[in-house]
Amino acid sequence: MTATPAMTRAASRRFGRSAAILAAALLVSIAGCKGATPIHDLLANAAAQDGKTVRIAGKVENSAGAFGYAVYRVNDGTGKIDVVAKTGGAPAQGTEVGVEGTFRQAFTIGTDVVAVIEESKRSTR
Repeated sequence: MTATPAMTRAASRRFGRSAAILAAALLVSIAGCKGATPIHDLLANAAAQDGKTVRIAGKVENSAGAFGYAVYRVNDGTGKIDVVAKTGGAPAQGTEVGVEGTFRQAFTIGTDVVAVIEESKRSTR
């Protein structure tokens, strides 16, 4: 049996999802944040997560800090989310982090969710 273009696309999508899940699991183990939830799962269920303590792990993409406060974006391979820290400053871009904090959903526009995590704990590698 010869693979059709549709079969090839379906296999490619499955491989892509599997690779993203594997990458997220690897980042979780590297960053040392046990029980980390994939960012995609948090954003897909944002209303249910609002106000709850969550754990994520991933790589810092962007960061900025001033007057002791920091905002940085974490990418775990499944999604991206901004983290707000009131202490400890901003981790450098490229740092692998594990974060625990309170999930805050601001609003949803169509399928895009605007949310942040208020950091309470951070581990880095």
